[in-house]
Amino acid sequence: MPLTRPAPITAEAPAPIHTPLLTQEWLDLCFVHWAVDPDVVAPLLPAGTVPDTHEGVTYVGLVAFRMHRVGWFRLPGVPYLGSFPETNVRLYSVDAHGRRGVVFLSMDAARLIPVAMGRAGFRLPYLWSRMSVRSESETVTYTSTRRRPGPRGASCRIVVRPGERIDEPTDLEHFLTARWGMHNAFFGGAAYLSNHHPRWPLHRAELTLCEENLIEAAGLPAPTTPPASVLYSPGVPVRLGRTTLPAGIPTP
Repeated sequence: MPLTRPAPITAEAPAPIHTPLLTQEWLDLCFVHWAVDPDVVAPLLPAGTVPDTHEGVTYVGLVAFRMHRVGWFRLPGVPYLGSFPETNVRLYSVDAHGRRGVVFLSMDAARLIPVAMGRAGFRLPYLWSRMSVRSESETVTYTSTRRRPGPRGASCRIVVRPGERIDEPTDLEHFLTARWGMHNAFFGGAAYLSNHHPRWPLHRAELTLCEENLIEAAGLPAPTTPPASVLYSPGVPVRLGRTTLPAGIPTP
């Protein structure tokens, strides 16, 4: 890859999506992140991308949420098939153009038809799982047990207690959440799909329970230390499609 400085991290989406390919809402999100050596994750990224780093390290994220009313183009979102729990294992990437993104290693979802469409139509690592998201008085509980394709027994149970609203996110919190696209392996290279949504409403959160083996099932060592960051967001409406994002700055 030619040396290019990554594009700046911005709290607001850097470019609009006038004609969306997909619309949806991401609701009741829990972001749990662990620091990881870039050399460990580099072999898992698509060709044409390298690990994106913050102060010399990169991160693996376990992100659980409710997908709500997925819709195509400008059509109304589908109420049943388009609404389901989802839990992703994701990494942080940057390409030769300096575009920052995420790479999904696994995407557990509770609806079989969206799983099949995501795998066939977008070559995304969707997996059919039995899942739930349950809000109680002070906590939110996310559960997932994989059905197919395997490995069978891959599961996750997360309980978080959302706390105070974050007025000024730290540089690391911006790095982990202000991601305006995804890289995906496509015909030997990396395709890039942009997303657009309002600035994240973020809350710090207490992780009261985390029992999971999804990260190890995705090909990474199981975390052995407490997470570096735990965040919660009530959610945002989202558009996905093609746009022209600012490129990075070529290095001299």
